[in-house]
Amino acid sequence: MKLNDLRDNPGARKSRVRVGRGIGSGVGKTAGRGQKGQKSRSGVSIAGFEGGQMPLHMRLPKRGFNNVFRKYFAEVNLGTLQIAVDAGKINGDTVLDGAALVAAGVISHAREGVRLLAKGTLTTPLKLKLTGASAAAKAALEAIGGTLELPAPKPEPISRDDQKVNRAAARAAKASAAKA
Repeated sequence: MKLNDLRDNPGARKSRVRVGRGIGSGVGKTAGRGQKGQKSRSGVSIAGFEGGQMPLHMRLPKRGFNNVFRKYFAEVNLGTLQIAVDAGKINGDTVLDGAALVAAGVISHAREGVRLLAKGTLTTPLKLKLTGASAAAKAALEAIGGTLELPAPKPEPISRDDQKVNRAAARAAKASAAKA
C-alpha cells in the first residue's frame, strides 16, 4: 500500500449532475424540466397555489392576535439566583439589577426588564432592583430578609367621562374668572 494507491470506495463521492450539457448526458436540452410553462422557468413561486381555487390557508378562519405592544421580560428564578450566589458569580451585598445579572452571566440579556419568579429556593438575602416579580417570589425573598425594589406603577388612564367633567369644570372656572 502506497500513498498514491489510496482511493475512496467506489460510489463514496458522487459528482453533481450538470444539466443542459448536450443530449448525450441524458439531461440535455430541457435539463429535466419538461417543456414550456411556468415550472420550466427559473424563479418559480407557486407554493400554496391551488389552480385558482381559494387556497386552504385562506379558507381557514383566522385565530389569535399578536400584540405589538407586548413587553418581553427576561425571567430569573429564585433557585437560579441561589446557584449563582453559591458559585460566587453574584454578591449579596450589592444591589442587583438587570445589568448586574447580565454581567454575572445569570441571564443572557435583560430584554425590556427582568422579572423574578418563585421556582426553587433562595437562602441568601439579596437586594434586587427589577422590573417585576410574582407574588410568591416577592414573599419568599422578603421572608429571608431580602429586599425587592420595583418601579412605581403607571397611573390609571383618565376615562372619557372624567375628561368631560374636567373640561366642563375648567370652562366654568374660566367663565367665572372672565366675569369677575
